[in-house]
Amino acid sequence: MKKLMYTLLIGVIAAALTACGSNDDAKQSKSDDQKTAQTEKQKEAQEKQEKQAKEMQKKLDKQKVDEKKTVAVVNGKKVSGEEYNAALATSQNQYQQMGQDPTSKEAAKQVKQQTIDNLVGQTLLLQEAENKGYKATDEEVNKKLKETKKQFKTDKQFKAALKDAGLTQSQLKSELADSIKYQQYVDKDIQTPEVTDKEIQDYYDQFAKQSQSQASGGKDQSQMPKLEDVKPQIKQQLEQQKKQEALEKKVEELKKNAKVEVKL
Repeated sequence: MKKLMYTLLIGVIAAALTACGSNDDAKQSKSDDQKTAQTEKQKEAQEKQEKQAKEMQKKLDKQKVDEKKTVAVVNGKKVSGEEYNAALATSQNQYQQMGQDPTSKEAAKQVKQQTIDNLVGQTLLLQEAENKGYKATDEEVNKKLKETKKQFKTDKQFKAALKDAGLTQSQLKSELADSIKYQQYVDKDIQTPEVTDKEIQDYYDQFAKQSQSQASGGKDQSQMPKLEDVKPQIKQQLEQQKKQEALEKKVEELKKNAKVEVKL
């Protein structure tokens, strides 16, 4: 915003100075006026975007619940409103990335259900990891904490981010410990089938077909990246997809013998 205002100020000064000059200077004044008008439009567009973003955030915030509220009880463990709000932001973001409004009446119901399902599933998987004996050592937690801090230029920025997230460093370390146990369990206990070359080829062909149908007048296959160039990315995508499917299947198994009470 400051940069836009500075550009606008330069245009105004230039127009004022040239107004008292020759005919040639008058032409320059016209050019400066056009630049000023263009800058005004950019400023208005940015202000409009900022206003829309603030309005959307207000709508998103209305979907939050009291942080101290218990939204679910999973095998005796209470899931707080604070945990729900954090998971809610992820669900909302996913809808927005798909070009959908998470605050519409129908989407709001789906977002709420998705958030609860995710929280219950994560809680069940973490409980299973702990039952299996997976633990996070102080060394592992501190290493993870160090990696997290590296994302920030200064310690002050890191502390500000913690404050914005409503976390203390102790709470963050607890969450990091949970994530380590969870990842250990997923890596060692959740087995997924190998991704085959045929699956990679089918994925590539499907993507190529969609690209052709979406392109105006069709899209030549030669315009697609070669399979060997994108094979590693496709394989990784399919591995993540299979892992997610396996986790969902495991959650359904755990639910059969679990006591889950949703209070939202």
